[in-house]
Amino acid sequence: MALSIQSTRLVTELDHLRILNFLRRPGVALAAGQGAVIEAVMDAAELICSYDVPATVVTMYTQILMADMPDGEPRKLTLCYPTDAEPTKGFVSVLSPVGSSLIGLSKGELAEWLTPDGRTASAQVIDILFQPEESGDYLI
Repeated sequence: MALSIQSTRLVTELDHLRILNFLRRPGVALAAGQGAVIEAVMDAAELICSYDVPATVVTMYTQILMADMPDGEPRKLTLCYPTDAEPTKGFVSVLSPVGSSLIGLSKGELAEWLTPDGRTASAQVIDILFQPEESGDYLI
């Protein structure tokens, strides 16, 4: 069962290129069907220059506050590339189900993903705590 891509996402050209390059690397470990999910997200994304991305959009290395649904339990995550992922410290790979559901979303939008046991999970992006582009770093 695949989740639909619920909204047009804004993805920087640099993030788009780097994510697709990670997908093409030999030996990249992904959850079953996850490669198709992130490819669908990238295919549907509206590409934007890093200099023009709104401060309310989740880009790579953006730190967000999200509220798990339905209980609203808040948690802080930083979206990163697989080589920097440390889920126990809140660094979530963009190639993971949670990460691919977040890239390109805006503050207030709902992320949805499939858990390893096939259930649908969701969380709302309630705040952008840090976005590299907003702070003037366009090359992370």
